[in-house]
Amino acid sequence: MINNSVIGNDYAFSRVPLTARSSLLTVTLIRIGVTTALAQFMLGATLGHSMTFSQAMLATFFGSLIVEFVGLGLGIAGAREGLSTSLLARWCGFGRFGSVLIGLAIAISTLCWFGVQNSILAKGLNYASDGRLGFGWASAISGISLTVLVIFGFRALGWTAKLAVPLFFLVIGWIMVILLQGHNVADLVTSIPTGVPMTLGAGATAVAGGVIVSTLITPDISRYCQNGRHVFWMVTTSIVIGEFIVNGIAILIAHALDTDDVVSIMTKTAGWIGLLSVILSAVKINDVNLYSVSLALTNVMEGMTGKKWSYIGFTLAAGIIGTVLSIIGILDKFTDFLILLGVVFPPIAGVMLVDYYILRTNRQLLDTTRTKQILPDEGSTPLIGWPAMISWVLGGFIGFTIEWGIPSLNSLFVASVVYLLTVRLVQSTRHNKKRV
Repeated sequence: MINNSVIGNDYAFSRVPLTARSSLLTVTLIRIGVTTALAQFMLGATLGHSMTFSQAMLATFFGSLIVEFVGLGLGIAGAREGLSTSLLARWCGFGRFGSVLIGLAIAISTLCWFGVQNSILAKGLNYASDGRLGFGWASAISGISLTVLVIFGFRALGWTAKLAVPLFFLVIGWIMVILLQGHNVADLVTSIPTGVPMTLGAGATAVAGGVIVSTLITPDISRYCQNGRHVFWMVTTSIVIGEFIVNGIAILIAHALDTDDVVSIMTKTAGWIGLLSVILSAVKINDVNLYSVSLALTNVMEGMTGKKWSYIGFTLAAGIIGTVLSIIGILDKFTDFLILLGVVFPPIAGVMLVDYYILRTNRQLLDTTRTKQILPDEGSTPLIGWPAMISWVLGGFIGFTIEWGIPSLNSLFVASVVYLLTVRLVQSTRHNKKRV
């Protein structure tokens, strides 16, 4: 009999038992694979082409603070409960139908990410074939191949990460040496960018937006962590490597070559080595993207219908949709997409963190069922958390409309405070009614 964690539903409708947890090395490599993709290079190049080196690294620092705070908080909750993000949201303020909307938001955004990354991979494959494949066929081949891989679940992510991550860094190191030859690093650090200027707030929001979806879905990976300490090292290591090292290299390359089109330069300047980096990057992040899409969609349908649908079926459907998105040109909207994500998703995390760690509205229920390795039944699960939904919308609205500061942080802070005060007010009103 094939184990549930190898192929099948991959604990999509249940807690991951302690016996199925993975090593620190495995989960960290998977997480690093998410944060060291060529999309991160593209982001770093965009910052470098629009900001000085010090401004770009400061934007990286502020954006990374948001990512560390959110990723660590949600990651520890996911490891403790053994639940994916879309399941955890049910008992972190949003309720059963509220978590359906969260799952849909995660599914749509990660599908778009799949399309972006598949476009990068397709460009590389088409370049390798001297244009004979064509972008459309290259997208179809890469998308279908990754879809088949993800059907095997979390264990397949570990296989690809252990192979792709070390090779990716060897390739990136070699490319950095090639592209920065003949340049004085000190001059690059102090050089003035020639691109359209970007504010610190917009830069930090783009940094946060670049990984906010993978940060929000940290529980999808951390539910396989053995304890909170493993979550800390997984999140922190991936941020240091993915944000500061990869971003820093990309910023320097953008200054050296005076462009933000790093992907084309890597494939054309570094030849087959550059092409290999493109392929490895897309493979190791897109398997995680598609994995989280499938988890989110299975929980969306289970929340709406009460039936447990096939994880494999959703993986196939999501892979096809993501491939189509890459073919129709989603890569062209990359920067706008990042800023949108950087405002819409932090409020969700803010609500979940406040509910789980401060209000603890369902912690006793989760603690009781966790000892039995089951989920709370439908009767004890809230239908929809209106305070959470209102806080999410209001936080996103503030992030879009208020230009002062960092929009990602603004939306996170507003949603957290509004949710805390709203729930406290509702609790106080109910208490006073009981007294009367």
